[in-house]
Amino acid sequence: MKLIDMPKEEIEVLSYTDLTYMILKENKKTMNTPAIFKEIASLLNYSEEEYTNKIGDFYTELALDKRFVLLDNAEWDLREKRSVQISYEDDEEETESEEIEEEIDDEIEEDIDEIDDSDDLDDDTLDLNITTEDELEEEM
Repeated sequence: MKLIDMPKEEIEVLSYTDLTYMILKENKKTMNTPAIFKEIASLLNYSEEEYTNKIGDFYTELALDKRFVLLDNAEWDLREKRSVQISYEDDEEETESEEIEEEIDDEIEEDIDEIDDSDDLDDDTLDLNITTEDELEEEM
């Protein structure tokens, strides 16, 4: 049923967002916040003061309702009319960077293992002693 054909009593029980949904669906075009709320205010016989006092709350309700999307041109449209484009390029780049990180981690682990395995210190280095200057002079 179109909004024009609805009795005022039924319109009054609908939320602003439900009315907005119906307006955007019937008009089949995007609209900005003031234009939508002017239609709602007209349907509900709001005065100019009521319109001014309630438009902020109306905007907040629209922003929170997942049925609507705010476009770059500051107009609202139904989310169901907008297609979602999924880009896999970002996912591929992320996967590539994750693979590179894994390769680097593997190389670091290999280097650490090599260092751990290189405990092949010369026997001469193991027999080193610390001597003082006095001990050196005595030996000469």
